[in-house]
Amino acid sequence: MGLDFSVVPPFAGALLMGALWTIAITVSAAVLSFFGGIVFAVIALYSPLVIRLPFRLFAWLFMGTPLLLQLFLIYFGLIQIGVDLPAFVAGVIGLGLHFAVYNSDIIQAGILAVDKGQYEGARTLGLSRLQTLRKIIVPQAVRSVIPPIGNNMIALLKDSALVSVIGVAELTLSSQMAISRTFRPFEFYVAAAACYYVINLGLEAGLRRIERRIQLAR
Repeated sequence: MGLDFSVVPPFAGALLMGALWTIAITVSAAVLSFFGGIVFAVIALYSPLVIRLPFRLFAWLFMGTPLLLQLFLIYFGLIQIGVDLPAFVAGVIGLGLHFAVYNSDIIQAGILAVDKGQYEGARTLGLSRLQTLRKIIVPQAVRSVIPPIGNNMIALLKDSALVSVIGVAELTLSSQMAISRTFRPFEFYVAAAACYYVINLGLEAGLRRIERRIQLAR
């Protein structure tokens, strides 16, 4: 039996909807992972020991366990204690927290790279510690680590396929549903790969534009 890509166009609408769900979950999780990474970085560097130690355990759990297991725990595990999250929300939280921990490490390095004299100067001018971090230190740190964070965003896009296992009808699951009706896996997986590639190109273009604006603003 040869290849027959003519089976793909009748399912173009389903694949497009799956691609839109993929974009939605990627963008939502990326925003959560970015701001979560900033919060986690500040906690890791400046919080009291009683807060910092539990956070280190939390970070270790997210770094030391598979993302797929984390999605299962959030979606299927939390319901055991009465927290019933929609699949989309569970997927966003799982992806967002997973990559927030990795972004935190990157942002911590960026914060530590900022000249300590700027921190001392801000405190001398009367800014509180929180104001100094929010207005001076963190913005500089984030600007310097946009490229590696961008790499994490691309990885997040690829890993978004994992949310198909908890029932989010994103691109991978949409392709699998089409395959179950046509029994043509190769054609639909190629179509899905092409869609992921196009989305990835758009994400990379957006990240390059952000990097150029940051370079011009310096």
